[in-house]
Amino acid sequence: MGSGLLGAKTGLKVRELLETLPILLLLVVLCGLDWALYSIFDTIRHHSFLQYSFRSSHKLEVKVGGDSMLARLLRKTIGALNTSSETVMESNNMPCLPQPVGLDARAYWRAAVPIGLLVCLCLLQAFGYRLRRVIAAFYFPKREKKRILFLYNDLLKKRAAFTKLRRAAILRRAQQQKAPRHPLADILHRGCPLLRRWLRRRCVVCQAPETPESYVCRTLDCEAVYCWSCWDDMRQRCPVCTPREELSSSAFSDSNDDTAYAG
Repeated sequence: MGSGLLGAKTGLKVRELLETLPILLLLVVLCGLDWALYSIFDTIRHHSFLQYSFRSSHKLEVKVGGDSMLARLLRKTIGALNTSSETVMESNNMPCLPQPVGLDARAYWRAAVPIGLLVCLCLLQAFGYRLRRVIAAFYFPKREKKRILFLYNDLLKKRAAFTKLRRAAILRRAQQQKAPRHPLADILHRGCPLLRRWLRRRCVVCQAPETPESYVCRTLDCEAVYCWSCWDDMRQRCPVCTPREELSSSAFSDSNDDTAYAG
């Protein structure tokens, strides 16, 4: 009964962890996508930077020669128009380039810590359920006793059903072994030593290949093959040729005693 509860708790933990797996994958995809976009835009910003420099100078000068009054007048009026200028202009495409901002380690930690807490809660959820049962048993002991008896009887029913299914599987495999093999299989077994490993009979319980140490049932028209470990688990009684009523349920269960329903 303890092994069944342990298996149920383990299955619950695995199911809860599988439910958190999409969230974890989404976080990994988003972090990877953020890093990829930042790398692409940063590369564009560094390798697409262009700077333009423009320089120009302008000088206007009118020279009037002569010493006449008109020449002096022209020098005074037109000479005021003499100008000189120099232009220097620098420009770049920095405003047009992307300006990526990468996430720091603190941001990654802030995104990963909730997922880590969620995984821890999934692992500790079974203990929380156990605490809930302890609290309920403290206030309602009779209801807890009924619940335990129900779970125990349900476990015995499942164990009995599992016994029937396993014995049926053993009988089916034994019938497949007794079926005549194709002549081609016998030819390959004799002529190809490399294929004998796949053409050998197998244990009707664990499907392990037959070895010289394997046990073959001595009952006429049975000849079921067992490896030594499975033969010991079967209490050295062949379930294929032994009647069902003569088989003890302990030969197919985890306990050494026959199971009985609790009332």
